[in-house]
Formats: sequence, structure tokens, C-alpha cells
Amino acid sequence: MQSIKSRVINGLIRHRHLFRGRLRRDVFTMQSSIQDFRDQCEQTAARMSRIPEGVRVEPEAMGGVAAEWLRPAAAPGEKVVLYAHGGGYVSGSCAGHRGFVAAFANALGFAALTYAYRLAPEHPYPAAVEDSVAVYRALLARYRPRDILVAGESAGGGLVLALLLALRGTGLPLPCAAVAISPWTDLTCSAPGYRTRNARSVAPRDSWTVFANHYAAGADRRDPLMSPLFGDPAGLPPLLINAGADDELFDDGEAFARRAREAGVDVTFREGVGMIHCYPMLAPMFPEATQAMDEISRFARAHLLQGRDA
Repeated sequence: MQSIKSRVINGLIRHRHLFRGRLRRDVFTMQSSIQDFRDQCEQTAARMSRIPEGVRVEPEAMGGVAAEWLRPAAAPGEKVVLYAHGGGYVSGSCAGHRGFVAAFANALGFAALTYAYRLAPEHPYPAAVEDSVAVYRALLARYRPRDILVAGESAGGGLVLALLLALRGTGLPLPCAAVAISPWTDLTCSAPGYRTRNARSVAPRDSWTVFANHYAAGADRRDPLMSPLFGDPAGLPPLLINAGADDELFDDGEAFARRAREAGVDVTFREGVGMIHCYPMLAPMFPEATQAMDEISRFARAHLLQGRDA
């Protein structure tokens, strides 16, 4: 049964437009200002961001891409989490995700690396994938593949899955495992959830369609490196996919997990009943978010530690 605390917090987030004096959620069009959206996301992230004591923030360029290390105190140097932030491929930053990724790294006891992949509409597909591959290549110069875990949320979750397909396609060694929270895997936005779950979603109405238009910029949206759902997942490493049932992207995560399982991939799909988009990032605000993050942390730690003595 869904906790009362989660019902209250999810409800407040769903109806946050009321606190801004608006009776309805924002509706996105191609004329909506992406810069205003970015600014709003960064302001919200700044209010919620808290860096756990002892976690160091260290900027560094990786593969020509601006990046940021989040290193817990006494973290061993031989393991790393590569984290791709969300934001619909049009927004998001290292700073905006610093608090969550720092908490994730601190819970694991391993360093995490976030990176500022190029954003649409200024830099449409395949810029984000190219930057992700460049950062991963740079990590391979320092870490064994089995000592790297990749993770991301929302568009970053889809980007993580696209990265795996890109790495396999170029013959680069794959990481030990991957975590995708509410991944965006189908930029055709054709799943029923984009309509049936829209009323319960926290995203501005029609935003996913607008984001997809900006990122695709005329390219084929069924390209697996843009929409991993249309790729062949055979041979991918173990996956943990988490999705809130009240999220427009729920069907995307569920469908990719199903295809991966049918292809023989070791995949765990976790449905958050009554939960909103990327709800594990709200831990420890309510029990379901905490439980989800605990599972993600256990999964990541178990797979990172498998290669310790190998």
C-alpha cells in the first residue's frame, strides 16, 4: 500500500503550479523558451541540492567534455560510477544534479563522475551520445570496464542505454552493469502512457514531444542510439530499470526491460506504484523513494564489487 507521506509529497509536486498562481500545468510548444525551462530547473535544483559531508567536488575535463567528480571520503580509487543527468536532452547540468549524485556516491562509497554533454536545440542528436562515448573512453584509460557502472535518470537513463548500444557497436568493452531511472527510450513518444498517464504526470503537458523535436532535429527517431527501445539489447550487461507508474515514461522503461529480458539480458524492472517521474531521487523524503534508492545502491555496489579480485 502506498504510504500517506508519498501521496502527500507526490500530490504537492504534481500540483506545484498552484503555488505559482496557475490553475493548470504549463503546456509546452515549439515556441516555449528552452532557456527559461533550463533556468527554472537549475533554480529548483539549487534549492534542493545538499552535498553530504566529506564528499569532494572536483571539476575535470574528460575526453574533451566538462565533467565533475564527486568523491566520498576514503572512497577507493579503483571503482567509478559514470552518471548521465536527465533534462529531456535540452536541460540539466553537473551542478543541477550534484546533490543527488553526491548522495548516491556517498551511499555506495565509490566516486561518481557526472558530465556536461551538449544539449539541444543548439546541439541535437547525436551530440549527447558522442560526448558520452568520449567520456567513457577517457575512463577506460584509468579503469577496467568491470570497475565502471553507468547510471542515469530520465533522458539520462535513455542516454545510458544508448551508450551501451554505441559501445557494443564500436567494439568497446561494456561496463559491469547499468541503472536507468525512468528512462526515456522511445523518442517517437508513441506509447499509450504519453496520453493515459499525462494527467498524473509532473512534466509540463506535451513537453516530451517538444523535447524530442529539439533533440531529433529531423533525424530518424527510431535510430537505436536516439531511441534505445528500437535497438537490439542482446549482450548488454545486467540492468536495473526503475519507473514510476504515474509517469508518462513508464511504458518506455517497461518495454525496454521486456525486450532486454527476451534477449537474454539479466534485467530487473521495478514499478513504483503511484509514483511520479524519477521518484527515487526524492529519497529520503518518503519510504518508497528510500526503498528504491536502497535497491539501486545495493545493485550498483554488488556489481562493482564483483570484479574486485578478478
